[in-house]
Amino acid sequence: MLQPGVPFFAFRDFPEGINREVEQALVQAAGGNQFILGEEVEAFEQELAKALQTGIAVGVGNGYDALVVALKAAGVGPGDEVIVPANTFIATVNAVVQAGAIPVLAEPDLLTCNLTAVMAAAAITERTKAILPVHLYGQACQMDAFVQLSGEHNLILIEDFAQAHGACYVGKQVGCFGNINATSFYPTKNLGALGDGGAVVTADPELAAFARMYRNYGQEQKYHNRIIGINSRLDTLQAAVLRVKLRHLPQLNQERQRLAQLYLEELQGIADLALPVTAPGSTHVYHIFHIRTRHRDTLQVWLAEQGIQTAVHYPVPVHLQEAYTYLGYRRGSFPVAEELADTSLSLPLFPGMTAAEQQAVISSIHTFFRHHG
Repeated sequence: MLQPGVPFFAFRDFPEGINREVEQALVQAAGGNQFILGEEVEAFEQELAKALQTGIAVGVGNGYDALVVALKAAGVGPGDEVIVPANTFIATVNAVVQAGAIPVLAEPDLLTCNLTAVMAAAAITERTKAILPVHLYGQACQMDAFVQLSGEHNLILIEDFAQAHGACYVGKQVGCFGNINATSFYPTKNLGALGDGGAVVTADPELAAFARMYRNYGQEQKYHNRIIGINSRLDTLQAAVLRVKLRHLPQLNQERQRLAQLYLEELQGIADLALPVTAPGSTHVYHIFHIRTRHRDTLQVWLAEQGIQTAVHYPVPVHLQEAYTYLGYRRGSFPVAEELADTSLSLPLFPGMTAAEQQAVISSIHTFFRHHG
């Protein structure tokens, strides 16, 4: 089987020397022989909180657990409804169910693909406990309206910012607006580890204290358990890696934005091809460069034939997943989410992508639409 000419994502040494820094950090952390909740974890938590300009960060095992811990800390439980976007990755919704609550889906905005406060407001009932906006593809949601809405209805606001490390709304970083917020450090994320990892961030010391206990069997000190917790601790070696990556995050995001800008300039005005739209006040760090076209499937096949890998985020919306038939939704329940699922395609974009690789993508798309426009 031929190797693809342009990968959808690849780990490159960008900025140059970062791989060596990561290796050195791993060796140093391994030499410390403190493999569970070591000094590296505490240092990363402090550095992440400082970078986000929020109060407290608590490292956990993965992004899914971060969502569950955030929901549990916020008091979300059986019988509570949590409003989530209908076009999110399944982990967001699974976490709501894991907390014992009921996911209530809401349509995203067709242009930005993000949930808006207007759509969330329409889904509020007397059982609503929390709103969980997702900063999808790397773009910050318009958070002021969510803050206002949650305040008016006395709801918990929880951000899922796993895809948007470093994105801002009106100058304030995502992960700072909600009562308690969750993120992932899956390797391909803008801030990625060398395996699973996640964090919960909050300005509320009580919520942070719960998260610290809950992630570690419910104990404040060893063998003394105040609550029934889980085992979900950020690995010491991953924390060491993340400390390096966090220092370079602004540069990594700037490179993503530079590549995205070139796509935006070179792909505009092509047939029905819809390019990413950034909402007023929001910034976009392009975890994913997402386009839409009614020719999605044939375009994806064509690009694969040219040796260009792409991805679809996400081909089956939550309400049409077999696992969620019990919610009672059906095709047509969320036409915007369904249109996104049917037309979305994610193009290769990653730090270290070469000019030749990106030009191959651009040229191939132009060639395709000359025949299919």
